[in-house]
Amino acid sequence: QVQLVESGGGLVQPGGSLRLSCAASGSIFSINAMGWYRQAPKKQRELVASLTSGGNTNYADSMKGRFTISRDNSKNTVYLQMNSLKPEDTAVYYCFFNILRERERGYNNYWGQGTQVTVSS
Repeated sequence: QVQLVESGGGLVQPGGSLRLSCAASGSIFSINAMGWYRQAPKKQRELVASLTSGGNTNYADSMKGRFTISRDNSKNTVYLQMNSLKPEDTAVYYCFFNILRERERGYNNYWGQGTQVTVSS
């Protein structure tokens, strides 16, 4: 089993900052990539940022320069620092890890439970 636990969401005013965390635990043999998606009401889930095991990052255009993805390998944890938040950033944010479990042959995506981020005055 693999468990992902997210934290850090909440209500913030426009221009404010939040930091999301997502910790993976369980029978993890290897992690290939990790990252964040978000889903706003009545919209499709969209990629926010991703980070590979080699350190390559990818950001959605609207997040570049405002959001930063990082990790702590010793804790199997990925972070998303969100600055200069806008009302349109309001969404449920989901973390994911692409993991090879012990005694398995392929990598699979595992998802966090989601954390609400609301940007409003």
